[in-house]
This record gives sequence, structure tokens and C-alpha cells, in this order.
Amino acid sequence: MAMNLRLTDAESEALRKKAEQEGRSMQEVARAAIAQYVSERPQRLRAAIDRVRTEDSELLERLSR
Repeated sequence: MAMNLRLTDAESEALRKKAEQEGRSMQEVARAAIAQYVSERPQRLRAAIDRVRTEDSELLERLSR
């Protein structure tokens, strides 16, 4: 499926620099970043939930009363 992605000038420049550093195309770098993001999302979500549960345990306890 074809898709257009609109980036800010800063995002485009960062992507261009990263692609240049890695010797890859901007498209390859963007696709790799998207693949990594979607594949690790459940792990990041679980880690975020665990962090909130730990860091805010006292607040969560008070709210549950």
C-alpha cells in the first residue's frame, strides 16, 4: 500500500541525517522505525503501566478508597 507521510522540516532533516549516517535511504530508515515501534508497543505499554503502578502506588491506593 502506498502512503504519503508529511514531516516537518526538522523531522525531515533528522531523518535525512540518520539515513545518511547509516548509508540507507530515508524510506528504509522510516520503515524500520515504524516496524520497531509497532512491534514493541505492547512491551512499552506494559512497562509504562508497571512504572506508574510502582511510582504512584500510594496515590493509586488513596484513589481506590
